[in-house]
Amino acid sequence: MLNGLQPWHLIILVLVVVLLFGAKRLPDAARSIGKSMKIFKAETKDLTGEHKATAAEDAEPVETKQIPATPVVPAAPSATDQQVADLQRQLDELKKQQQAPAAEQKNAS
Repeated sequence: MLNGLQPWHLIILVLVVVLLFGAKRLPDAARSIGKSMKIFKAETKDLTGEHKATAAEDAEPVETKQIPATPVVPAAPSATDQQVADLQRQLDELKKQQQAPAAEQKNAS
């Protein structure tokens, strides 16, 4: 016995699929699967940071980036941490300034 698929296996499989889903629903199902795959690929590229502008580049195989095996050492607070702290302080000051006029209006009434 051969373990591979024979052409008549594929014919029977196609007939079963057509009987189950109907000939009218198959193109719609294939179209929706294609759209889903396109969205999935786009989201995957967004997550990996790879953006390709042209359709010709989309046809090329995508190279995978290898992550170095060096351990990540936590660094001292960076400039971005300092910026975040400064912005938080400014936000707190603005909230205090907004609360002061509101308190004055309550006292005036």
